Amino acid sequence: MLSKFSYKSLEDQLSHAKKIGYQFLTCAEYAEKKEPLKSKTIVHRVDIDFSPKKAERLCAIFDSLAIKATFFVRLHASEYNPFSFENYRILKAIAAAGHEIGYHSEVIDQHIIWDEDASDCLRRDLAILNQMLGIKVKGVASHGGLTGLNNLDFWKQRDLADFGLLYEAYDETETFGLFKKSFYISDSEWHRWKCYESGKLVTGDNRSLVEHLEDNHSLIYLLIHPDTYYDRHIYE
Repeated sequence: MLSKFSYKSLEDQLSHAKKIGYQFLTCAEYAEKKEPLKSKTIVHRVDIDFSPKKAERLCAIFDSLAIKATFFVRLHASEYNPFSFENYRILKAIAAAGHEIGYHSEVIDQHIIWDEDASDCLRRDLAILNQMLGIKVKGVASHGGLTGLNNLDFWKQRDLADFGLLYEAYDETETFGLFKKSFYISDSEWHRWKCYESGKLVTGDNRSLVEHLEDNHSLIYLLIHPDTYYDRHIYE
């Protein structure tokens, strides 16, 4: 039980997915696809909520398996400073390894806390992240934090293209719309998995990724969080 979310367990599950024929795409690769997807595809997303250090461990696993992912980075987290010596090094290394860097947006939180225009906050944050890592951010994932506010609400009356973006991780546009087109699997409950079928929660189904692979879903949207994983136990 204690090894359920170990790094080794995750590596074994991802390795098995690759072995049985799943291709791994970043979110941007999915958004920019020109040809029909292969019969088995995993769109691979990582939200760095609390720990870039653990994100580096995941990156090492992905690199050993020759698979890519999209890492979404926060800029205003109390838990980490992306500009610190070590975190900046890690984020640069993740980008240099060929993984996509996206922005884990908290623009509604910023708007309410700072009394600043949310659009201005987003444009500033994207510019900072782009300049910081020498990249062009193509997508954002709205973070759900402790304020009780829904950062996804920002997109109800706004166009992604106005911000130079291709996608929001939960958007319903024809270009992306991945959440409702896929079988979505997430570790976001920390001690157990959860899943959604075409955007609807599958109540009581807490099977792991490798167990879901037995169902041969053609398109899986996989969200994992570095903070969930460990060598021996969650409190190490």
